[in-house]
Order: sequence, then C-alpha cells, then structure tokens
Amino acid sequence: MSRDLQRWLPQVLLYLGLVYLRLGALSSVVALGANVICNKIPGLAPRQRAICQSRPDAIIVIGEGAQLGLAECHFQFRHGRWNCSALGDTTVFGQELRVGSREAAFTYSVLAAGVAHAVTSACSRGNLSECGCDRHKQGFSEALGLAGERDEGWKWGGCSADIRYGLDFSRIFVDAREIKQNARTLMNLHNNEVGRKVLEERMKLECKCHGVSGSCTTRTCWTMLPRFREVGHALKEKYNSAVHVEPVRASPHRRPAFLKVKSTPRNYRKPMETDLVYIDRSPSYCEEDPASGSLGTRGRLCNRTSPHADGCDLLCCGRGYNTHLYTRAWQCNCKFHWCCYVKCNTCSERVEVFTCK
Repeated sequence: MSRDLQRWLPQVLLYLGLVYLRLGALSSVVALGANVICNKIPGLAPRQRAICQSRPDAIIVIGEGAQLGLAECHFQFRHGRWNCSALGDTTVFGQELRVGSREAAFTYSVLAAGVAHAVTSACSRGNLSECGCDRHKQGFSEALGLAGERDEGWKWGGCSADIRYGLDFSRIFVDAREIKQNARTLMNLHNNEVGRKVLEERMKLECKCHGVSGSCTTRTCWTMLPRFREVGHALKEKYNSAVHVEPVRASPHRRPAFLKVKSTPRNYRKPMETDLVYIDRSPSYCEEDPASGSLGTRGRLCNRTSPHADGCDLLCCGRGYNTHLYTRAWQCNCKFHWCCYVKCNTCSERVEVFTCK
C-alpha cells in the first residue's frame, strides 16, 4: 500500500461510514455496520466510540458540528500568523495542538460550541431520534415590559430550540476526549465549557404578534439558535483576553486539583468561568514547527500597506516579502445585440501580489 493511500484511508473510511450510516442508521444491519465503522474512525476515545456505536445518527451531526467549529476557526484567524491550517482533518475534531496555548484554548471552545450548535439544530429539524423541540417551553408565560409593567398574553409556540439537550450532548461527547489526569485536561474542560456558555448566552427569543387589524393582543414566542458567526466573534474576543493559569495540586505527588491565575503566586485565585485559559505561552508561529502546530508564514499572502496582523511586516516576521506581478483579464462592457448575441470587450489590469519570504 502506498504512503498516500495509507494517509488518506482513515478519512475515506470515515466519509464512507458516515454516508452509510446516514442512509439507514436505524436498521439492525446498519447497527452492525456502525460497530465496525465506529472502530475505524480515528481519534475517538473509548467513551466516544461507545456513543458512536449506540447513536450512529448522532455521530454524523457531531462531525458536522466539528467542521462548523473548524471553519469558524479558519475565518477568525484567516489573517494571523496562526490560521488554523495546522489542525488538518486527521480526526473528527482535527489534529490536536500539543501546546496548551491561547490558540488551543480557542480551538477547544469553538469545537465544543460547534457540536452543541449542530446537535441543537438537528433536534429542531427532526434529524435526531431522541430529541426534538424544547418541551419545557409550552403554554403561557409572563415578562416585564420596558416600563416594568407586566406584559400579559405571551405564550410559547412554534419549535423552540432545545439548547439544553445540545449542551448536554456536547458535554457528554466532547468532554469524553479528556481521559488523562493532568493540567492540560483541566484547561481543555474549562475551555469546552466556556464555548458552550457563549452559545447559550446568545440564544435569541423570537416573537410573532397576533390580533385584530395588526394589533399585538397576544404574542407567540420561541427560542432560536444564534448565527454561529456571532459565537465565533465572542470567542475571538475572549481569546484576546485569555488568562494564563497554572495547576494547583493537593499534595506534591497528587494529580492537579484545579487551575489558578498564574499572576497571583500567593493567592489562589481561580479564573472566571467565562474566561478562556491557557497554560503555555504561544509560539511566534513564524517558522514551521509541527510540535507546536506551527506551519510558519513562508509563502503566505500579505498586505504591504496594512498595519494589522495581515500586513507584510507582522505576518512575515521581519524576513521581508516577495513581489509578484501578473495581468488579470476579464470580460467587460458587454452589450446585447439584436438578434441575438452578446459582444464584450476584454479588460485587463496589472496586479501586485506579495508573499512572505
């Protein structure tokens, strides 16, 4: 077997397996197939593999949620030295960053939020067998109006997103990866929960008015998931203010008990539940270093005039940049002639492109 085939085989098996499960996850034949296929999916912890075998329909949605999180990571860091490209597709959740850096903190939080978002969305669409709309949001409710008066006539209706189910499922499946008892596990679990909290805090209440002649005598309301881009922006802000922490052990030979803020050596101040945390300082990401998840910035496109992270000075780490000139051509000034053809001119321009040395 060639090296290329060996490298791509796990991904091919995963793709074919998920398609197979999607076509008939509830039949006994596919249940047997799920047992085989789940054992072939790389990167699953034992508890995750057991969930995969018992809920083959859910593993498809989990994969979609992981891809949602990875895509958001690529978007949020598209202009930075680290642009998520080192994560790859070797497992359902991508390649793990070995360094417990700010970037790892963001990755874990956005993946946990992505799985919760995808599972909740699948429940609302009826794509999962054990969940649906939020059954707790039924009947009438009350809310305070803008002036503090009681706002009567609000009732739950439609299909409210069952965010609690999505959060719980994400917690059960995603957190099951953390099987080691060390500081990195505490960091990962903390950041997973931050991602889920950010998603929950951004749930939206949508309402529709009912009444004679457009009046709002009664309102029907339901909860909706936020756009995942909103979650990504919020987590990026938390990444910018992430907290450096270190483990605290109950005794010198015991496993870490909890994390404390590193800048407080005498006082054991724990990080806030809404803070992203990291235990290792980030590398520069200027040079290629597979151990730290850095692909380097050589050959990356940069903006010569930008003072921000995508500028050639910052992105190229002071190594300088190469200038490439090429001609871009396209059809322009098109006119329709009777009858019946379109005649266009060919326009062109000289374009400069800059890449890091």
